Amino acid sequence: MVPFFLFFNLGGGEIFIILLIVLLLFGSKKIPELARGLGKGIRYFKDVTSEVQDEIKDSIKDTDVDSDLKKGNNS
Repeated sequence: MVPFFLFFNLGGGEIFIILLIVLLLFGSKKIPELARGLGKGIRYFKDVTSEVQDEIKDSIKDTDVDSDLKKGNNS
């Protein structure tokens, strides 16, 4: 999380003011709900990216097996 804040070049005071504004806008009861929704979204994104990576790895393995079979038939 630190590199994200460094990207915007925010200091401790600016981050405190932003958090205070968020607290005033949403209220203390709404913030946990927002954080929970954000966490679910991040978890869903991670699951989807890992599924895509698994599919890519499987297709690479299938391609390697097919090429090995073709090499075996040509010998």
